[in-house]
Amino acid sequence: MKILAFAGSSSSTSINRELVKFVLKDFQNENINLIDLNDFTMPVFSVDLEKKGFPDEAYRFLKAIEDCDIIICSLAEHNRSYSAAFKNIFDWASRINVKVFQNKPMLLMSTSPGGYGGGNVMNTAKTFFPQFAADIKDTFSLPKFYENFDLESGVINPDMLHELKTKIENFKNQLYTDG
Repeated sequence: MKILAFAGSSSSTSINRELVKFVLKDFQNENINLIDLNDFTMPVFSVDLEKKGFPDEAYRFLKAIEDCDIIICSLAEHNRSYSAAFKNIFDWASRINVKVFQNKPMLLMSTSPGGYGGGNVMNTAKTFFPQFAADIKDTFSLPKFYENFDLESGVINPDMLHELKTKIENFKNQLYTDG
């Protein structure tokens, strides 16, 4: 199984990237492509620039999705929405192919330092992503990242760890029963 994994953040110290890397430990026997949004830097989308053509990075992002079997991502929340880096990549990609996520099964996550755990961006994505051909199988939000996550151990809150592990197992089970 080929996994495309990413954090919806361009931060070099992304907590969402740490959450993705922790989850990927449960998929260590799979072919993993962990991408960094910084490798897809493009001009800010505009219809004027679109008339001049699409950046190669937008095609590469779509190709990474095309080449995978499943998507695991964790979205950063900036001012209750997507990070500008993710939104820009998404905007360019969606102009090339409105079915950005190409009906790939997705485990969608978010985390933040606050108590809502990126819940605003999560709720937006749960509604919005299926309109762009995301097959969201499950979601997980980790609140208070710095209280509930350790860079060495991962999720340290026992209840949240249990919830996450259950969701990962359910996600895996859905992959094998749906496919």
